[in-house]
Amino acid sequence: MIEKTALSLGPASRDRLGEAEDPGPRGADAALESFYYALNHRDLTALRAGWADDPLAQLDNPVGGILCGGDAIAGLYAKVFAGTLNVQVTFGDVVAYRGEGHAVFAGRESGGYTRPDGTPAALEIRTSRYFRYDSGGWRQYHHHGSIDDPDALRAYQRAVRG
Repeated sequence: MIEKTALSLGPASRDRLGEAEDPGPRGADAALESFYYALNHRDLTALRAGWADDPLAQLDNPVGGILCGGDAIAGLYAKVFAGTLNVQVTFGDVVAYRGEGHAVFAGRESGGYTRPDGTPAALEIRTSRYFRYDSGGWRQYHHHGSIDDPDALRAYQRAVRG
């Protein structure tokens, strides 16, 4: 099933990992919302719990490059969370592609971060996230993000990488 959703997940998102055990669409939505809770609240434990332990779980984005495995992915987020960036985004304009035991959510993250000098900066990232249901519930297996504006991309890379 493919559908345009009303999902808007940002700083008010909740940690719903317990509900991600539901094998249906509500469980997939709970896993997605839990990711945005973890990201916006800098909760590394919740973030890591939502990613698959599979060594082929993959993150592809302009800041972290291509990372494989839940631990490597969590390591990148640990660096982001430990810094002063304070990333705050809302995932919206979401199209959900759902099937038995899998879901892809494609949309746009809009928000911002704080540069190392303390000034705010806007952030717009085209994002897709793939979740699969396994014995532990819904887990994220793939993320791809891209920033279209080259100047904004360079500024964000510099802010994250130091």
